[in-house]
Amino acid sequence: MTTISLTINGRPHGPVTVRDDLTMNDFLREVLGMTGTKFGCGAAQCLSCAIIVDEPDGTSATTPTCIVPAVSFDGKAIRTVEGHARDGRLTALQASFVEHFAFQCGYCTPGFLNEGQVLLERLEKAPIARADVERVVAEALDGHLCRCSGYVKYHEAVRAVILADPARFLA
Repeated sequence: MTTISLTINGRPHGPVTVRDDLTMNDFLREVLGMTGTKFGCGAAQCLSCAIIVDEPDGTSATTPTCIVPAVSFDGKAIRTVEGHARDGRLTALQASFVEHFAFQCGYCTPGFLNEGQVLLERLEKAPIARADVERVVAEALDGHLCRCSGYVKYHEAVRAVILADPARFLA
């Protein structure tokens, strides 16, 4: 057993004592009741369970939660799919997912949404040429699996957010 403390979606959690083998996915879902993060393959291959880890240097990256112990996140700041909307208002990315019907069963949506958010934050700091949008979106979402094969819609939704605000995301 290990005692951990972390920040989730801007709110401190802990100290809480957890089994050393408890996965982060199970911690979020079963201990905290945050069911937005999904359990897909159980082998960190589909990335339905991906959350955002915010680093002290201001960068962010996604990481799977289905095989990673919760104790690995001690002291870290993370974001889950529940942390995107503010005051009941969807983010531009969430609204684009809805507008483009970028989901069918929705199981993989949290992972795609978190990965898309990390990409948008990266592009704000380092804009890209319009000609590179398709490639950059494809590279960012690569590795995320959709059982319903809704990839085109996810890519369209992320691309639409980038292209709708060229001053913010494009060089």
